[in-house]
Amino acid sequence: MELHVVIDGNKDLTGQLYRQLKEAIRSGRLAPGEKLPPSRLLAEQLSLSRKTVAEAYTRLIYDKLLVGRVGSGTFVSEGVPAKTPPGPSPGVAGPAVTEHWRSMKTPLRHPAPAGSSRYEYIGGAPASGLFPHADWRRCVLYALRQGTRSRGLYGEAEGLPALRDAIARHVAFSRGVRCTMSDIIVTNGAQQALDLVARVLIEPGCTVAVEEPGYPPARQLLAAQGARVVGIQVDAEGLLVEHIPDGTRLIYVTPAHQFPLGMPMSVRRREALLSRAQALGAIILEDDYDSEFRYEGRPTDSLQSMDSHGTVAFVGTFSKTLSPELRLGYLIAPPAILQAVSTAKHLSDWHTATPAQWALAKFIGDGDLLKHIRRCHAIYAERRERIMRRFESDLSAWFDLVPASAGIHMAALGKQPIDMNTLLKLARRVDVGLYTLEGFYHASVPLEGLMLGYGAIDSADIDPSLDRLRDILTQMG
Repeated sequence: MELHVVIDGNKDLTGQLYRQLKEAIRSGRLAPGEKLPPSRLLAEQLSLSRKTVAEAYTRLIYDKLLVGRVGSGTFVSEGVPAKTPPGPSPGVAGPAVTEHWRSMKTPLRHPAPAGSSRYEYIGGAPASGLFPHADWRRCVLYALRQGTRSRGLYGEAEGLPALRDAIARHVAFSRGVRCTMSDIIVTNGAQQALDLVARVLIEPGCTVAVEEPGYPPARQLLAAQGARVVGIQVDAEGLLVEHIPDGTRLIYVTPAHQFPLGMPMSVRRREALLSRAQALGAIILEDDYDSEFRYEGRPTDSLQSMDSHGTVAFVGTFSKTLSPELRLGYLIAPPAILQAVSTAKHLSDWHTATPAQWALAKFIGDGDLLKHIRRCHAIYAERRERIMRRFESDLSAWFDLVPASAGIHMAALGKQPIDMNTLLKLARRVDVGLYTLEGFYHASVPLEGLMLGYGAIDSADIDPSLDRLRDILTQMG
């Protein structure tokens, strides 16, 4: 790799080289300990004499910015004070807009590894230790072989036909969704699917309805597009459909496993929602984020499978079944917005990474996904049962679990006043990561309670961690 230095003309060559190297070191572009090219090589690259380069190096060594090591070469000195970067200039780059984005709260950002606890109840995180490395490695090798046969061009914005066909078969089998591969757009996770729908439907000032409490990134994304976002309360049957205001253009819901409380939307409420959306001419955005894991009761139809008027856009993800690191999801778009979303996908990132698509198509087609889901289901069911048993016994004095039949998290509502901030701090001190429901509310007074994700915590760690929670609650009185 060549060192980036630009020599202008034939005057003061040593000085030009000295000043540029000094600036590169001070700015951090040349990091402490980084090795510089030998003087002979750099002289050849810059069409300078070796003496000119050697003199510049000598001056930098004298300034203690470089250090020469016999037999090893010339290196940037350790401990060189970095140049302070300039602060933001007022009035530059639309400060009101950038401040709007900067000030957004992001309660669902997962903690950095250094900041996480031994016992983590964070929601939305699957068990990393259950990832099927051997099967996925085989599929990645298959994907690489497919790459050797490609022409090295950009792919289809909608996604690889092989993956779209595999997804269509999978969701028809697991969720009763009615679609063909031509209805599917592969996305970089569910979040991009939400963004694409928002891009093609929302104009500044239009009304969008979301659940309250609900998924904060969805509400924030819709508001960032200029929508007037209205929170609609939920009850034991799901979204209160009669509260959706006239003029609503988009309705975002999580009917299979309400986020974050966990209850499913009743069939009666689903039918009412479909009828209301049709009357409004609105699109329903159905986020089916973790319904593959169902533990009791009969499976419920997806909204999309009940839709006979083309009002439902169905969003799915592989972040909960496989890993969020893969960033693979999909959108099943109704005819009214399908072409528009395809164009938006093309303009935003052209297409999702092709090797990952080939690997996932193989993984689904070989039956590995269903095998993996069955394996995870048994483990998650055990974890869920352990948590339920404890909250129905020695933790029942403080919390009630919200009934939930699917997913990898549950919500526990407080039965008496609890200082939740103190509870979380004390839990962190004993290595238990707890999370409240407060961040999921926007326009109403939040219910006191906990969101208990059981994807990231081992089964054997549940009882010891809940023992610590019980002891803290007892001490708090």
